[in-house]
Amino acid sequence: MTVAPIAVIGNVSRDRVDGGPPTPGGCPAFAALAFRELGLEGEIVTRFAERDAELFEPYVAELGVPVTSLRARTTSGFALDYEGEQRSLRIEALGDAWTPADIEALDPGVRWVHVAPLARSDFPPETLAALAASGRRVSFDGQGLVRVPRTGPLALDAAFDPGVLAPLQVLKLAEDEAAIVGGGSFGAATAAHLGVPEVLVTLGSAGSIVYVDGREHRVDASPVQEVQTTGAGDVFMVAYVWARSEGDLPVDAARRASDAVAHVLAERKRRA
Repeated sequence: MTVAPIAVIGNVSRDRVDGGPPTPGGCPAFAALAFRELGLEGEIVTRFAERDAELFEPYVAELGVPVTSLRARTTSGFALDYEGEQRSLRIEALGDAWTPADIEALDPGVRWVHVAPLARSDFPPETLAALAASGRRVSFDGQGLVRVPRTGPLALDAAFDPGVLAPLQVLKLAEDEAAIVGGGSFGAATAAHLGVPEVLVTLGSAGSIVYVDGREHRVDASPVQEVQTTGAGDVFMVAYVWARSEGDLPVDAARRASDAVAHVLAERKRRA
């Protein structure tokens, strides 16, 4: 069976986890890991400043995943501090916004693309419209709806441009993001109001909820204890988009994605 090509597009970030030294972060970095660990094929398009090439290029080369790297004025940067599954974030730098012209870096054969913003400023509506214009199905991380684009302690609000939603096939929201988008709560009615055909709400070790065709579907997770979970949501979406590109229905794709996250986290724990 020929599998429709998929791609991940977004800024990488310089992550400092629990006060440690800078490490490669952002969805493209974790997507590269997911492609390798899960044996998937796909394309990654990302960007970072020239001065940060020594941090990102060796990491990507070691994983052996096809990556197109565009240059940027500024690399995104985050400080992340963990207590179990709870984390606090601070934005240390905002990366460049993507333009419709940047979309030309994608392979024209890509049919599914996961868009991974780190803040609301990363992907304006016109860029998302350009992504979808050629018939691609676009998945979008809800960080790009609620993360206020300013440096300092991470701030979240629902002041996003509704035009961002129109080109989307899939919207993924973490639990706290869903509550903000829903004005305090989130359910099937809220998901339907957004107008995105597939809405996923991830709940960490409690699994996920898939909203499709006006209905709510719970999907259990296979939690891995005592392991650092940075990037788990990104792995989930890579696996979800891959499964959808193979023809899986949304709920089945979410189950495969949950299994994929458990596999990657188990490998991380084994190597720790």
